Amino acid sequence: MSDLVAIVYPSLEKAEAVRQEFLTLQKEYLISLDDAVIAVKTDDNKIKLHQMVNTTATGAASGSFWGLLVGMVFLMPVVGVVIGAASGALGGLLADFGINDKFMKDLSSSIQPGNAVLFLLIRSMTADKVLEEIRGSGGVVLKTSLNNEKETALREALAGSPVHDTPAAPSA
Repeated sequence: MSDLVAIVYPSLEKAEAVRQEFLTLQKEYLISLDDAVIAVKTDDNKIKLHQMVNTTATGAASGSFWGLLVGMVFLMPVVGVVIGAASGALGGLLADFGINDKFMKDLSSSIQPGNAVLFLLIRSMTADKVLEEIRGSGGVVLKTSLNNEKETALREALAGSPVHDTPAAPSA
């Protein structure tokens, strides 16, 4: 079971920098993320989501490939690419992987304009090493599905508090 963590930052740039830290930790096999999305509240109170993967573009690329392949069989590769790209883009646009978009937009509506929320869906992590790496990165925990002990350790790490005995990592 995955754990959800939502952390508020004063800007998109700061949230993106922290997301990149988490992605680096994932490359080092210290954390396994199912999703990492940044939601920003604009000055006109709209919420814009910055997904890790652009499902529309991915769907269009995949659809183009399969459309080309099918089009070649019927000797109409250009038509196949066009139809495949359109259907793939539509499928990608309608797909919602990881954290529910509506949930992120609803939760982000409570923040101030200009602020950003980093949403992380954590499958598993080596808690002590991850918390040490993100120590002092700032941010305010908005919501988590972590137990109280783990949430406290996360809050302390973000604030840069001294290292305590950290709890066990969420497991897969």
